[in-house]
Amino acid sequence: MTDNSPDDRYGAYTHLRFERPSDGVLLVILDDPDRLNATGADMHLQLSRVFRTIDDDPSVRAVVVTGAGRAFSAGGDLDWIAEQVGDYTQTIRVMKEAGDIVRTMIDCDTPVVSAINGVAVGAGLAVALMADISVIDEDARLTDGHIRLGVAGGDHAVAIWPLLCGMAKAKYYLLTADFLDGREAERIGLVSKAVPGAEVLPTALRVAEKLAAGPVDATRMTKRALNHWLRQALPNFEASLAYEMINFLGPDAAEGLAALREKRTATFPSTTDGAR
Repeated sequence: MTDNSPDDRYGAYTHLRFERPSDGVLLVILDDPDRLNATGADMHLQLSRVFRTIDDDPSVRAVVVTGAGRAFSAGGDLDWIAEQVGDYTQTIRVMKEAGDIVRTMIDCDTPVVSAINGVAVGAGLAVALMADISVIDEDARLTDGHIRLGVAGGDHAVAIWPLLCGMAKAKYYLLTADFLDGREAERIGLVSKAVPGAEVLPTALRVAEKLAAGPVDATRMTKRALNHWLRQALPNFEASLAYEMINFLGPDAAEGLAALREKRTATFPSTTDGAR
């Protein structure tokens, strides 16, 4: 039975929408469709906290995360990113939140299924791929994209891409920031399953219902044990996140942001200053 009634514990999450489509399953919707669910200050902060709230909710045995409208998440909101470029205080704040998104998803024993219904970039992509099981629209496009902005691949990628698709593919896509579609993401092992667009959410919900109907402790402990692979990667992740934040304080990030806003190819100072 579907129960869409709000729960007080989720009332503070103004940029996320919550539904209970079946017993034990919580549907979390990134809810800013007019901006393709781009992560601004509020959504980023809320994503850094929501998985703790979910893990503390005894009524939830499985989670599905998806995006409202035609995108999962189009990455960081450019106005919000502009607040960070060259600003130490804002960079430290964002670094903590970005780290918390990854760490809380690792530590959340409740199984998480992502329904990647459209483009997924940046912090939104971190949520999509840190999920335990990922279902993607075979035509959806995704990219880590940090290199395009002029900053190191932080968020999540160093922690999980080599485990999912191997070092060769991880290096290719993280160093080039090339897009790949859902079919290719499934082929290289970056996601669990690619299906036609109309089947993404129904498939993810079926998987979540199966998980919710299984033995709760065994399911959670299996996830906890598997995630020790990711915990071993946390020093690598912390380094990548720190490198990303250092880059936000330099000139390449300012040029990368300007190029994205102006829809042109970036000319990074580090490429042209002759210092290399």
